[in-house]
Amino acid sequence: MHSPLTHFDAHGQAHMVDVAEKRETHRVATAAGTIRMLPATLALIAQGNAKKGDVIGIARIAAIQGAKRTSDLIPLCHPLPITKVAVDFQIDEAASAVHCQATVETLGRTGVEMEALTAVQVGLLTIYDMCKAADRGMVIADVRLLAKRGGKSGDWVAD
Repeated sequence: MHSPLTHFDAHGQAHMVDVAEKRETHRVATAAGTIRMLPATLALIAQGNAKKGDVIGIARIAAIQGAKRTSDLIPLCHPLPITKVAVDFQIDEAASAVHCQATVETLGRTGVEMEALTAVQVGLLTIYDMCKAADRGMVIADVRLLAKRGGKSGDWVAD
């Protein structure tokens, strides 16, 4: 029986998928996530008064760096020639949260879903790191893939 888990060989051993025979195509993935916090913490971020500086600006740079370093963090992930990383943060006062969305692109033989997901996580973790002195109870949640385009499996969009 063929397993849908591609990172295991016929003997159940973990391995890096061989992508040599795959076509090089333009691939795009978008992921999103949220960090919830106390309203006072959100106000520090929104007003730019956090002790460590421009929280959103630094989190954006960290998210981009996270996308670029994904293969260093995820053992079976291929290093990819990333052509673009776009990261957007939205302050949501009603929910006392910051939403992060990252889109990653490449021209390659495998997709960039892991890079987009890593970008979101690293961006949100950076917000946590920069604001933890004010609010250790922040919660990172709902990190998920929103869409992917390109490759043999085609396009996919979350419900």
